[in-house]
Amino acid sequence: MKRFVSILVSLGILALLYRRIDLAGLLQVFQTCDRTWMAISLAMVIPITGVTAWRLQQLMPPKAALGVGEANRLILAASTLNMVLPSKMGDIIKAYFMRDRGHLSGSLSLSIVVFEKTCDMLSLLLWCAFGLLLYPYKDAWFVLMTAGIIGGLALGLLLLGSKGFAKLFFGTARRLAPGKVAEKVHRLQASWGEMHDYIWCDRTQLLRVSFTSVFIWFLHLLQIWFFILALKAWTPFLTNLALSPLAILAGLLPLTFAGVGTRDAALVFLYSSYFDEATGAALGLLCTSRYFLPAIGGLPFLSQYMTAVNAFRKGPPRLNLGQRR
Repeated sequence: MKRFVSILVSLGILALLYRRIDLAGLLQVFQTCDRTWMAISLAMVIPITGVTAWRLQQLMPPKAALGVGEANRLILAASTLNMVLPSKMGDIIKAYFMRDRGHLSGSLSLSIVVFEKTCDMLSLLLWCAFGLLLYPYKDAWFVLMTAGIIGGLALGLLLLGSKGFAKLFFGTARRLAPGKVAEKVHRLQASWGEMHDYIWCDRTQLLRVSFTSVFIWFLHLLQIWFFILALKAWTPFLTNLALSPLAILAGLLPLTFAGVGTRDAALVFLYSSYFDEATGAALGLLCTSRYFLPAIGGLPFLSQYMTAVNAFRKGPPRLNLGQRR
């Protein structure tokens, strides 16, 4: 039901957005695009997926055997599930995939996935903060956004770096949250604690994964800039580092299907000083392809992981804090 409502919300936002846009102009944008840059920008999905899979391999304990092929299949299958499950739960199901393949315990696999997604969010916030600090046109709205992004980045780093602060944060959240939400916070707190123990026992691995995450998100934002070049438009690259993460964050709001609608509207609004609404809408469609192409690529591998999907429906993985590297 929630997925159906999110699709309706996405369609509603798109309907409102496209009432303002000349559809003939949108078609013209694609007809006159630079096909070389279009091919390059769409093909960026391949190295992004490959580097993300390599990061997953680096996160695994030394004795856990996760090959290159299986790591890529896991990433692609999770992308497919993210399109049909709410709140990026396809990434959480990766924990079941790794557990069922015999790599590690369910609780530790969940902790690894939590750290993986934490690195993604912090890397996105880092690039956004960097771009916003260098953004030349700072009105009150952008100053407020910059403060919010830097504050979110600082909070995330504190949660990742201080186990005491994380305990205080999650404890406060549990006391303030209603019943079902408090239970979810409790499970996240348990996974977060094990994740913290796991990642800080090998600081070389922590630095390697952190820098890899920052590089992965550089590739994501570079791909969006390539999309702009493919549409024969222009935005300074440093400006793109500020604006495109804001649009991605808008797409993460739990309102729409895969961010469709909110992300498109944010792109049209944020880039309005650099190109027209038709080009902004075309950029929104291309940004949506960043999620659909890996999802399509994961379809051939999905059947072999359906037992993990069925296990996920029965409940969260049990915590077993005894397993370490």
